[in-house]
Amino acid sequence: MTSIRLTQEIPLRGSYDVVVCGGGVAGVGAALSARRAGKRVLLLEKSLFLGGLATLGLINFFVPMCNGRGRQIVTGLAEELLRLSIRYGYDTLPAEWASGEPGPGAKTRYVTRFSANIFALTLMEQLLDEGVELLLDTVVSSPLMEGGRCRGLVVENKTGRGFYEAGMVVDATGDADVLARAGVPTVLGQNFFTYTAAGITLDSCRRAAESGRIQDALVNFSGGKATLYGQNQPVDEKLYTGVTAEEVSQYVTRNQRLLLQTLKAQDRESREVVALPGMAQLRTTRRIAGDYALTTADQYRHFEDSVGAICDFDNRDFLYEVPLRTLCMDGFDNLLTAGRSAAATGYAWDVLRVIPPAILTGQAAGTAAAQALDENKPVSRLNVGRLQASLAAQGVLVHFPDELVPAKEAPQGERFDTGHI
Repeated sequence: MTSIRLTQEIPLRGSYDVVVCGGGVAGVGAALSARRAGKRVLLLEKSLFLGGLATLGLINFFVPMCNGRGRQIVTGLAEELLRLSIRYGYDTLPAEWASGEPGPGAKTRYVTRFSANIFALTLMEQLLDEGVELLLDTVVSSPLMEGGRCRGLVVENKTGRGFYEAGMVVDATGDADVLARAGVPTVLGQNFFTYTAAGITLDSCRRAAESGRIQDALVNFSGGKATLYGQNQPVDEKLYTGVTAEEVSQYVTRNQRLLLQTLKAQDRESREVVALPGMAQLRTTRRIAGDYALTTADQYRHFEDSVGAICDFDNRDFLYEVPLRTLCMDGFDNLLTAGRSAAATGYAWDVLRVIPPAILTGQAAGTAAAQALDENKPVSRLNVGRLQASLAAQGVLVHFPDELVPAKEAPQGERFDTGHI
């Protein structure tokens, strides 16, 4: 026997204007934006707290949101959530960015680390206070499709199997799980071998006591140590797509065993692991093909359907605009994505998937979903001017100013420790 056929009557548990699948920062951005547009919104999250890789995955770093010359590029909800991430916990925000843009002559970039767990709590409070309905510990098992339109989603949780009707669906799972099952064309990625846990040591605790800064007590413990660019990748280790349970399990268990080997060689009374990542720290697993896929050749290119400007987290000056077409596909009327599964290729996929652009694409997806309902149009055929005006009113820099494009090739450098972003 290679398969079984299951027929089951599934109860309808609710009907929503917008259902967001995945409670990472992109999903939070989509849910908040759709709710602020007056829609009834349900957010489905498979874990027990929000934030995705930024919190559950311990990748607690807002990468640069500026052009490296004192000008902020990623704005809107990304700015709001950055400030929320450090409101009640520690930060590493450069002093010259504390009150906004420092302007020309800036010596730092607009970045910060934050408390992953406290940020998760504040995200939960923000969503509930604004009327977004949450279902935690809930997995989307399958979308119900009628041609190119999704009627709703079958979910699995403690209550059992249930169905939620949806006017619009935003897949913010990070892996395009929902859209792939809906038949949307997707592209697989590859991931290097890396794993980071959070801990403390006696030495780090002494440093924190001396400095008076709790963040100084935190250290990283690693399994695999490969960087974003493949440095330290074991020669005998394969690259992982991370889109099957078998691959995810192998990736995590191999990394955890490697971490344990390191810990076994240490003095057991001198350190403690305070948090293991609650999800696989995979970055580029699967993304939609998109009606357009962003590339590095799109640096400094304006798009008529741009939903926001973003910057390169490694290099000064490099600027991009994100077309609406990277978040949807013609023929799938009420389906969008946001975050790590937006359409981009090569290094442009890395530029697009990190925290600030993920929030930006979530904000764009939620706003577009609300507008598609208002206009009764497929999301790929919206009035783009109206969408852009709405995003601009929310503080989004839709098009970067041409004055920020350097006269000569932008300088390389300013590389951060990007191994775990």
